Amino acid sequence: MSDRPTGEAVDTAVYTVPTDAPEADGTLAWDSTTLVLVTVRCGVTTGLGYTYAPAATAHLVRELLAGTVTGTPAHDVPRANEAMCRAVRNAGLPGVAAQAVAAVDIALWDLKARLLGLPLVDLLGAARDDVPVYGSGGFTTYDADRQDRQLRGWAEDEGIPRVKIKIGESWGAREARDLERVARARASVGDAVELYVDANGGYTGGQAVRVAHALADEGVTWFEEPVSSDHPTLLADIRCRVPMDVTAGEYGYTLPYFEHMLAAGAVDCLQVDVTRCGGITVWLRAAALAHARGTDVSGHCAPHAHAHVAAAVPNLRHLEWFHDHVRIERLLFDGVLAPGGGSITPGADGAPGLGLTLAEERARPYRVE
Repeated sequence: MSDRPTGEAVDTAVYTVPTDAPEADGTLAWDSTTLVLVTVRCGVTTGLGYTYAPAATAHLVRELLAGTVTGTPAHDVPRANEAMCRAVRNAGLPGVAAQAVAAVDIALWDLKARLLGLPLVDLLGAARDDVPVYGSGGFTTYDADRQDRQLRGWAEDEGIPRVKIKIGESWGAREARDLERVARARASVGDAVELYVDANGGYTGGQAVRVAHALADEGVTWFEEPVSSDHPTLLADIRCRVPMDVTAGEYGYTLPYFEHMLAAGAVDCLQVDVTRCGGITVWLRAAALAHARGTDVSGHCAPHAHAHVAAAVPNLRHLEWFHDHVRIERLLFDGVLAPGGGSITPGADGAPGLGLTLAEERARPYRVE
């Protein structure tokens, strides 16, 4: 045991990056995004992980998790994950604490793969070579020209055959504009590209069903969070009454959440966010729960945190190529992937771990602590 590598130090950094234009979805508006970076060192090797969360997440890592991870065998990531989940019991695991656990867990998996000299997908074991992605953005704040440029950029320039826009504007109060924007989106990408929408829980149940039938006229095949995912039985009812797939799960912070969602029959595809659910350790378990019920999973946002683990499960549908996070990850990291033709190939270059390194010069102006 004494010869086994152990985590020696845990550090954090926080970066806040302004958006490139005002952004909003059905239930929230924002003008910047914060990434909390965690690094775990073992000798000369360092693993990195991150989450998109408030700066307070970094304080929680330092105060409650760093001491738990330090001295733990670097190869025993599930052991460390369990210890971290127990350490935040009184802080409350769902929410920021789970995001803190996730960032450290991702860093530990990255560290383990680097210690072994393997791309993370090779350490986990690949179920596929390529990970399909879909372009995601189409914010409710965009005018027609900006939405058109973004969608055409994905579909025509990058060859991504799936795109998604936000609807449910102002908590469902602008239904007519939602449908106008969907019609424009279809005109932008043509009939050969899959069109998805995300209401971010902005509609009521009856409204969601009514809107869904109008969406079907535009060939929409993915209706994300038509109502709040806090109500899985309502999601299940809507799912039985609409023609397209109903999806949710991005706010799952614990494994039982995903079991409850699946048991309710709430979704056709379960969305799981590796930077929220407790990291790669828990993401794999959530995917297994879904697989046991014959349900696909989709990685929610943070594409470069998901890429390798997404390639390691057989029931992956795709990964969200989210405008904000793609832009931030290209800015802060070297080693990012390109989605040409609608997919990415993690580990293809043989770089160990996630294949990412912090671009310190580019990142420095955005560091806030």
